[in-house]
Amino acid sequence: MRKPLFLHIVEAATANDQYFQQRRDATGRQGFSPIQKCTATMRVLAYGTSADALDEYLRMSETLTRDALVTFVEGVISCFREEYLRSPNRDDLARLLHVGEEREFLGMVGSIDCMHWEWKNCPTAWAGQYAGRSGKTTIILEVVASYDLWIWHAFFGTPVSCNDINVLQISPIFDDVLEGRAPKVSYTVNDRENNMDYYLTDDIYPSWAAFVKSISSPQLRKHKLFAEHQEVARKDVKRAFGVLQARFAFLHRPCLVWDKYMMGKIMTECIIIHNMIVEDERHTYLHYYDPS
Repeated sequence: MRKPLFLHIVEAATANDQYFQQRRDATGRQGFSPIQKCTATMRVLAYGTSADALDEYLRMSETLTRDALVTFVEGVISCFREEYLRSPNRDDLARLLHVGEEREFLGMVGSIDCMHWEWKNCPTAWAGQYAGRSGKTTIILEVVASYDLWIWHAFFGTPVSCNDINVLQISPIFDDVLEGRAPKVSYTVNDRENNMDYYLTDDIYPSWAAFVKSISSPQLRKHKLFAEHQEVARKDVKRAFGVLQARFAFLHRPCLVWDKYMMGKIMTECIIIHNMIVEDERHTYLHYYDPS
């Protein structure tokens, strides 16, 4: 994350909640600054360190670091969720469809898949519900990611006893389509006009019009070519998972949080900041490399 982006997040969090505003305590001593509190939070998320690991570095206690983490997460969600965790608007959809056409997938807007986050401190009473075949308790995250690693949809909180199909049954991914809020699209394939965009998926997903899967065991040359292109393009969501966990080591390691709903907020906050970094990197690239 570049420094201007971090300072932008700090300013928004400070304006949103007076907790981050520097104040004096009852003894008249100056409290921690917004930079210190936000830095402590980002170090916990980025490096996956425990809350008591910042005692000597930032002189912040474990309790204060945890309070700052909770407040920072809620502040980021409150300030940036509407902008950085939303469905594609008309301009976004036009750009995604254009890129999909260049990749020889007319009507494709992204790839969908699921990721597992191990929950080390899962309550014993819930262990059976959240344990899979490996015996570890994990929670599933479903996302839709595009070619630029932007995450357009995130649904978190399903027990690992479910698979991708069960998650899809309760996911709100098609709520906009069912309620008539989704932007209209139109493209032609094989002289046939289509008005529904689609996602690239693996073989476990159902055979719906909104999903395009690869061809298992292709025999003909055109089937092999299609399977190769589909599997290459579908790696976008895998790359998004990898980059998300690389940026936030907290998501790569077993989670020590006790509250499932707090885990969901942390996951949402990390995805929002991930999208902010993606947009910042895109603008930086256009600024330095755009010949116009």
